[in-house]
Amino acid sequence: MHNEWILDVLADLKTFAQKNGLGVLAEQLDDTSLIAASELASTGEGISAHDTCPANAVGQPFEHAGKRI
Repeated sequence: MHNEWILDVLADLKTFAQKNGLGVLAEQLDDTSLIAASELASTGEGISAHDTCPANAVGQPFEHAGKRI
């Protein structure tokens, strides 16, 4: 679980991209986040890709997106 920081970095980059009109980059970073979460989960070092799915975060504050609360 000590490598989950990378998911926070990717989320920050996606937010920056969205705020600066870089829509394609934001979409790519979303895909990249899912891949990173999946790989972390497969190595036992992170949360599952299911937990980072944007659909799981609907109605949740941004800081809880992708996290079980």
